[in-house]
Amino acid sequence: MKPLNSVLMTIPLLAAFSVAANQTWPDLPVGVKNGIGAQVDSKIYVGLGSMGQQFYMLDLENLDKGWQKQASFSGPARDGATATVIGDDIYIFGGSGKADAKDKSPVIFDTVYRFDSSENKWSQMSTKAPVGLLGAASYSPDNQQVVFFGGYNKPLFDKYLSDILTTDQKAEPKKWQKIVDDYMGLKPVDYQWNRQVLSFNPNTNQWQELGASPYLPNCGSALVANQENALLISGEIKPGLRTAEVKTYQFGQAQPWVSEHPLPTPESQPLQEGVAGAFAGMSNGVVIVAGGANFHGAKLAFDKGNMFAHNGLKKAFNEETYVFMDGAWKQGSDLAEGIAYGISFTLPQGVLMVGGEKPDASSSTKVAMLSWDGKQVEQQD
Repeated sequence: MKPLNSVLMTIPLLAAFSVAANQTWPDLPVGVKNGIGAQVDSKIYVGLGSMGQQFYMLDLENLDKGWQKQASFSGPARDGATATVIGDDIYIFGGSGKADAKDKSPVIFDTVYRFDSSENKWSQMSTKAPVGLLGAASYSPDNQQVVFFGGYNKPLFDKYLSDILTTDQKAEPKKWQKIVDDYMGLKPVDYQWNRQVLSFNPNTNQWQELGASPYLPNCGSALVANQENALLISGEIKPGLRTAEVKTYQFGQAQPWVSEHPLPTPESQPLQEGVAGAFAGMSNGVVIVAGGANFHGAKLAFDKGNMFAHNGLKKAFNEETYVFMDGAWKQGSDLAEGIAYGISFTLPQGVLMVGGEKPDASSSTKVAMLSWDGKQVEQQD
């Protein structure tokens, strides 16, 4: 097994901007969870999710200007989309929402949108994703194409949402509960999540399959990437159930997948449940993973044969951080609060955490920097 650090190395600095080590980071004007984030040179962008169609930019060379509102997203609002930058353009894929505000239930979107950062302008592209990309992770290995991992099955999930939201729970409680139990009680493979590694080239408008993953497909994984390689950390293998698996995808290699050490068991729990929606990035040559959500007890229930593994369990928003260095994971210092489903950026100073969902389900406006000082993970607001 190739050591993780030798596969990822150190992520190259994305821009030659300078920020003081003790810089205070401006909070968002509006909280964001289940949104998207992207970096174009020294500017970072966040939006969608709980922000609706709002889109904001922070210029890392002019932090005193704070978050500046950009052109509103031109498509329907959506949660759980994925975004990747090519050149000066940000491409938005997938996500779930109502195609029309009058619709009774959301759908998984197969549309693709482009944000021209130089023109501050949105446009819809004349293509459709071949699979559902809700909860997918994506990156560009070559600044020419976008590579995708995971994603919900669109027909199955659209039908479930339609069935559950058009059935009156009070009038037909047994029917409503059966819909939930039947869907949540499926085995991981029966959800038919996207197992193919997909590629999309905006210049040719073409989609391509790069080969199937040998692992169960994940949704809500954290992704840390350099130019060619992507580290996929944890995520769901079915609704309510996570995996501790960590693996590297090496773009262009005949055998692209490398299994890494799984996330370690946290000190506060009897086992590692895995996390979805964690923050992740690199600081001083080490990978930092922070926060994320799961259901404590779901893995044990699943291992005992209960497919509806999170039934009756409360979603946990975790405070733990993990660091990979010297060939192994170790647990770092806890975050100030448990949080998940926010946005991560790897900057020269460390991992910038933007927004997220708090334990009370509200959307955070907080922006904080995580950095590795050689002994611990430090958090700087």
